Amino acid sequence: KVILVVGVNGTGKTTSVAKLAASLKASGNSVILGAADTFRAAAVAQLQTWGARINVEVVNGKEGAEPAAVAFDSAKRTVAEKCDYLIIDTAGRLHNKNDLMAELEKVKRVVEKSLAVSEVLLVIDATTGQNGITQAKTFIEAVGVTGFVITKVDGSAKGGVALAVEKETGLPIKFIGTGESISDLAPFNADQYINSLFL
Repeated sequence: KVILVVGVNGTGKTTSVAKLAASLKASGNSVILGAADTFRAAAVAQLQTWGARINVEVVNGKEGAEPAAVAFDSAKRTVAEKCDYLIIDTAGRLHNKNDLMAELEKVKRVVEKSLAVSEVLLVIDATTGQNGITQAKTFIEAVGVTGFVITKVDGSAKGGVALAVEKETGLPIKFIGTGESISDLAPFNADQYINSLFL
């Protein structure tokens, strides 16, 4: 299965990719990570550090490589290794930049030459507010988002935007990120989440 992780800058995509990989690996799955955030050398290094820590292979290109090329190589590697999961980290991009959104569409198209993309997870920062709805609608239109990861729910914001985004788009919240630790990602539980809003 291929999981494409998308979102705007600073939402915690790379950390969420690592947390998701760790969770899948702990469940007995084989995982490869694709470092398609080629605009930020730090993002590739960060993913490589996480990969080494959780013992998961990271496929990356040279600095400044085309994201779609890295995604394609990642998909080929996943097929060759017969891996259960490929999780692709993409560059943070502003939802109102058409050329960047077109590039994201290309990443998805290129991967689908080898493997079907099972999930497109949009990472939204819990502190985003109403702008999160605009972000979500633009990413849904561009790459067919299938669900949301809400990060930084450990802060005072409590992630109230999550409910608004889910209501406006009709798409589910899949995971909640509650901290910086590798284990601080949990499948969304509606009852627990509602209770936390009132604590």
